[in-house]
Amino acid sequence: MALEGEILLLGRVLFGALFAYNGYNHFVRFESRVGYAQYKEVPAASFAVIASGVMLLGGGLGIILGVFPVLSAGALATFLVVATPLFHDFWNVSSDERENELNHFLKNVGLLGGALVLLSVAGEPWSYAVNVGLF
Repeated sequence: MALEGEILLLGRVLFGALFAYNGYNHFVRFESRVGYAQYKEVPAASFAVIASGVMLLGGGLGIILGVFPVLSAGALATFLVVATPLFHDFWNVSSDERENELNHFLKNVGLLGGALVLLSVAGEPWSYAVNVGLF
């Protein structure tokens, strides 16, 4: 396919930008993120918000730029595996909140699928990428 490099770049930008933006918001809206983490009974909520913000921002930018793609995609996948059942526990909420939480849960499962697809090709050179990595 003649446009495969451009399509991969567009997908990386769209996918990575979502995570980078959310990582940025972990720092800009730090207090509200910590409050929500405390509400969800996350241990060491302040540290968890900082750590997850670094994972999201770094992972998103890494995917966009093609810098350490294995670590970037792995960080995003790890974040989603931990955060999805913790923050979108639709099975524990009232019936009027259930559909919304289920939608967020399923959205994150889909994003996890995307992170795993990128992880599966992270060891190969990407078009329009810095292509600096561990492997």
